[in-house]
Order: sequence, then C-alpha cells, then structure tokens
Amino acid sequence: MTPARDKSDELLIVGPSWLGDAVMMGALVLRLKAAGPARRITVLTPPHLEQLVRRLPGVDATLGNPFAHGALNLGERRRFGRSLRGWFDWAIVLPHSWKSALVPLFARIPRRTGFVGEARYGVLNDARPLDEAALPRMVDRFSLLADPRGAKLPAETPVPRLEADADAVAATLARLGLSAGGAALCVGAEYGPAKRWPAAHFAALARDLMAAGRGVWLVGGPGDAPIGAEVAALAPGAVDLTGKTTLGEAIDLIAAAAAVVTNDSGLMHVAAALGRPIVALYGSTSPAFTPPLSERAVILKDDLECSPCFERVCPLGHFRCLNELAPSRVLAAVESQLAA
Repeated sequence: MTPARDKSDELLIVGPSWLGDAVMMGALVLRLKAAGPARRITVLTPPHLEQLVRRLPGVDATLGNPFAHGALNLGERRRFGRSLRGWFDWAIVLPHSWKSALVPLFARIPRRTGFVGEARYGVLNDARPLDEAALPRMVDRFSLLADPRGAKLPAETPVPRLEADADAVAATLARLGLSAGGAALCVGAEYGPAKRWPAAHFAALARDLMAAGRGVWLVGGPGDAPIGAEVAALAPGAVDLTGKTTLGEAIDLIAAAAAVVTNDSGLMHVAAALGRPIVALYGSTSPAFTPPLSERAVILKDDLECSPCFERVCPLGHFRCLNELAPSRVLAAVESQLAA
C-alpha cells in the first residue's frame, strides 16, 4: 500500500524486525492517533510482518522494507530514502541501529525521533536517551516516543490490540478443515532454545488435552517446523500447522482458539493482542521486560538462581528453567483458563 504524497500531518514509523516488538508497536500507534486523530500513519516494515502490521488499529498504510535484517546497503538506502522525499513531516525510528535511521535521513524528513541507540546524533535530530531502569518494558519505551522530549510516561500505556476479521477466520478454518475452539500450542521461539518448552512436554500436554476431547493445533512459522514435527510424532492427533500457514492465517487460528499455550515468543504477543486466554511459559527471559499484555494471561515461571539469563542457549547446559516446568502444572493452568 502506498502512502499519500501530501505530507501534511504524515508520520512514518520505522518498525521493528521481530514479531512481538511489532505487536507492541501498536501501543505507540494508539497514542499517536489519540493525540492526532487526523494524522496518517505509515509503517515501514519487513515484508514478513506486513500481514500483522496492517491489522494494528490506527495504521493507515504500510511500506515494505526492502533491506534484509543486518544488511547496510548504503546506496540502496539512499535511493529508497530519496524516493520518499516530500511524503512525511515526522519519522519515529523504533530499532536502535544506526542504519535503521538512514531512510528518514535520506528522505529529509524534518523531524526524526528515536532513542540514541548506536550514537545516532545527527542522523536523528530528535535523539532521546533511554533510561532502561525507569522503563523496563519494551511497550512503554515505544509508547514514550509519541511525546515531546523530556515528557514523563503517562500512568497507563495503551494495550496493543489486533483486529480479527470473522470472515478471514472462518475462511482459514475452512481451508485447514478445523472447527473453532481448539487449543493452540505455539511451540517455537525464534530467539533460541532457551525460550522453548521441551517438545516432550508440549506433547504430554497435547495428549492430555486431546484425551479430554479438545482439538490441539501446533502453530508456528517455518523455523518452528522441526519442533512441530517432533511434538506431532509424540502426540498423534495433534494438527501440526507449523510452517504451513501464512502469518495472517496463524493470527486467524489464534483468534479462533479457546486457549493458547505459548513460549515467550512473538505469537504470545499476538494472542495477548487478540484477547485470547493465554498460558505463557518463561525460561531464560523475564516477564518484567516483555510480558503478555492481557488480563487473560497466566504466566508460569520457576524462580531459579540462574534465571533469567537472557541467553539463546542455556549457558549451564541443563535448561532447568523450562525442563522443570511440568506438563501437569501447565495443564492445570489451561484447564483453569478454559473453565473461566
């Protein structure tokens, strides 16, 4: 979708590359729209996230970010930025990297806001220091960028929301031969194995849910397909959809689920934004930083001396933080959510 060329009250958000962060960007969009209902908001987003970003309330348009994560491509960024000259009067850059701020610079957007990050003075002309201790949650950091420099965070950050289209949900269920009300198990976590509940534990939970008459859907992206296949092999009858749906279809499935069991992953934030009952499993990470933003979420995490470590792979090799989170405990939490 192409933004209008009239730059009057036109805002560009350079969006994050991670699914969960893209959901939390929704709080910033809501604050920006509340402050300026006539403002038009365009999000520059990686193509793999466009289906999600378009569903965030308040987003008027998207631009596909043509640059691979981590790639500089200075010349291409210059050409792309120049092609946007005259379109926008304000840009907010959410990633902290230097290169992520180059397109607004080359586009000559008059106001370029973001946290200092990689010494981005000059590249951003509204560079803000980030007090991580004062703002432990990612969603609050994003939300604060809607305000002038030096502002205090409002007492309440908006809760990100995603809009589920009933017709799209019905079409997705029909294509996959499913009925609404299954239990969605989000078995992966792109960051690394230290965030993934073991496949054998997911399988034990799936068997118990199916024994109680509940359909089980294994949901995830292409990178989650190996663990999805492992869970499905251990829990015959579970429908393995990992890597077999688009992101939009995965959102539809979660919207249709009776309950969602998930690692600390992007799909956890999707489920929270859709208002689904959630059981969220934490190992190497902390819900203090990226919690599921929903009153319908139950967080399970064991208090260990080594957790949170925020490592991709357990540095001690034992993965106790997730291995010791028993399937029976998770099942009890799921049953409580279903009963509610």
